[in-house]
Amino acid sequence: MEWKEIRGNWVLIPRNPIGIIHFLGGAFVATAPHLTYRWLLEQLAAKGYVIIATPFVNTLDHIAIAKSVLLNFERTLERLQDSSALRKAYLPIYGIGHSMGCKLHLLTGSVFNVERAGNILISFNNYAAKDAIPLVEQLNSALAIEFTPTPLETNKLVKESYNIRRNLLIKFSNDTLDQSKALSQILQERFPEMVTVQTLPGTHTTPLGQDIKWQTGASFTPFDALGQWFKQEAYRDLNQLKNAMLLWLNPLSPP
Repeated sequence: MEWKEIRGNWVLIPRNPIGIIHFLGGAFVATAPHLTYRWLLEQLAAKGYVIIATPFVNTLDHIAIAKSVLLNFERTLERLQDSSALRKAYLPIYGIGHSMGCKLHLLTGSVFNVERAGNILISFNNYAAKDAIPLVEQLNSALAIEFTPTPLETNKLVKESYNIRRNLLIKFSNDTLDQSKALSQILQERFPEMVTVQTLPGTHTTPLGQDIKWQTGASFTPFDALGQWFKQEAYRDLNQLKNAMLLWLNPLSPP
């Protein structure tokens, strides 16, 4: 299984797909999601999920970004369906977002007419521009720089119009940027008993964890033991994240 660039998206296609994931990353790591989130996305693909990861560049207009990434996703999906890559008549589509990627999936599900089997929202972040971009504080406050929609407008949109019923919200135990609590209350009011919230060990950057290549020498030394321990520790949080996502995606199949 190799990454392919198709109409501006990075795509992984397993041999016998059971579902499709539209992935959107965080604001400053979303330009190359196949690299920054490589390990996590490849693990999901190994379990049968087609990965369509859409890069984007952050601007103040988040509605415009949401529209753009949705259009790019649909173009790539159409290309795959027209080819022999996806032979099944129907595959459920899930949205997965990390940090700002969550906001884009929420806006997509509130403003545009999309069908999703569910969304996984990891480390939701809905800060105002002055809190999210340090440079804004140094600019003239008269410019009134702010994201569109604002955090309050985003919450109102989701509360009134978000149409994806099944959601998994994941927050990490050591994440000061996470704003999942307020979002979970909004979604649970809108779709009672359809929203799951999980707190996992880790930080805001846990989904960005990568494979650590560690090869032992001819003989296993204490230094090798330390390296293996470090790798195990680094993977513990990442593996728990992967397993939680896979269990929610397919409760009848063990991760």
